[in-house]
Amino acid sequence: MELVKIAALFVFTAIAEIVGCYLPYLWLRQGKSVWLLIPSALSLAVFAWLLSLHPTAAGRVYAAYGGVYIGVALVWLWVVDGIKPSVFDWIGVSLCLAGMLVIMLGPRG
Repeated sequence: MELVKIAALFVFTAIAEIVGCYLPYLWLRQGKSVWLLIPSALSLAVFAWLLSLHPTAAGRVYAAYGGVYIGVALVWLWVVDGIKPSVFDWIGVSLCLAGMLVIMLGPRG
């Protein structure tokens, strides 16, 4: 059960970071309102707070989080941007997630 909680925390952390970066992109590249910077800043603050909730050393969390971030970013690409990821995208994500599992679940000596 603890592993499910940690995985969900990683996913919510990734979503907060992506939203925090996507909103300024909309303002800068697509001419949307500058007011998007306010929810963007709030989302990035939530992202930083969520990172602090992870139960292991910060460096290990950041390394493992990278794999989850890549997976969530591909889902974002598909759902929000409407671009279907390729087979090679999914292979790459699988490799990243495998690396994340090695980092998080590997024996500690």
